[in-house]
Amino acid sequence: MSTKEEIMTRMFSVIPDSYDKSEGSFIYDAVVAVAIALEDGYLEMDEFLNRAFLDTSYDEYLDRITDQYGVYRKQATASTTVLNINGTNGTVIPSETRFYSNDVYFVSDEEVTITNGTASVNVTCEVEGTLGNVPANTIVNIEGSLSGITSVTNPNPVTNGTNIEDDETLRQRAYDVIQTPSASGNVQDYENWCTEVNGVGGATIIPLWNGNGTVKCVIVNSSKRAADSTLISSVQTSVESKRPIGATVSYVSATELPINVSVDVTFASGYDLTQVTTNITTVLTEYLKSIALTTSSISYAMLGSKILSSAGVLDYQNLTLNGTTSNVSVLNTEVAVVGTVNVT
Repeated sequence: MSTKEEIMTRMFSVIPDSYDKSEGSFIYDAVVAVAIALEDGYLEMDEFLNRAFLDTSYDEYLDRITDQYGVYRKQATASTTVLNINGTNGTVIPSETRFYSNDVYFVSDEEVTITNGTASVNVTCEVEGTLGNVPANTIVNIEGSLSGITSVTNPNPVTNGTNIEDDETLRQRAYDVIQTPSASGNVQDYENWCTEVNGVGGATIIPLWNGNGTVKCVIVNSSKRAADSTLISSVQTSVESKRPIGATVSYVSATELPINVSVDVTFASGYDLTQVTTNITTVLTEYLKSIALTTSSISYAMLGSKILSSAGVLDYQNLTLNGTTSNVSVLNTEVAVVGTVNVT
């Protein structure tokens, strides 16, 4: 791309020196105006080229390219879970009752009545995205003055809320489809069919796992955690509409393999135990997500390096993973997740 200064130099070179080309002259002002306009035009042309190609496109322009290959950006979804409610028999919890964890609100999908001291209710987060992915036993508040309720909680962590698919993930899915075209139900076909479903964060395909004609699809959700039954059902419905006739396909969630970490850490100045534990947990979580379903072992050395890179860590020693000082094996039906993190 030509800059304003380069354009001006070329323009001045073809204007005879007998004319006044000094700054502030009529000719100078005219050349500057044209050069600025041309520079803007070159910038726009460069940006147009970026938008036009898969490797550099972005936002809605990337959508328009991937749409041509049948690869569509996954939209954000709201997280859902089941709450356990304890209270007086006969107490009715109306639909659209609001429950909350800190400032994250969930709304009941149906009306339920407490029987034998308890009731279970399906709830949906009011906002889409991962904001609603909260830990277990944190949705413990109910809005309003509904009497007859003694306690509320979510016994399981919430993990199924998803953000809108980012450009890089969408771009990679498009490359997978383009560079590994359909082949009448090969492994790549099944992987593409699984991962195009909203909420799926990855899939391992095991062909001939139980004899000829059998296929097992092992999936994780977008948080690279175990998939719930709703997501499994969505994958099955989608893939069954595309797969070749005659195949016997099983759809299962990956089994979570907790990686329990214990480590002695030398803290940097200004950091305390809580901060460092949180930082290490965050770094390890992101790393395990990045390698989910792609590795047969969790590297002891790599996790050590991730701990060392965590904010507030100057050095570490006595690191163990699941009580050992060696790599942790991961089956092709498992996904490694952060378990307990014990920092001293």
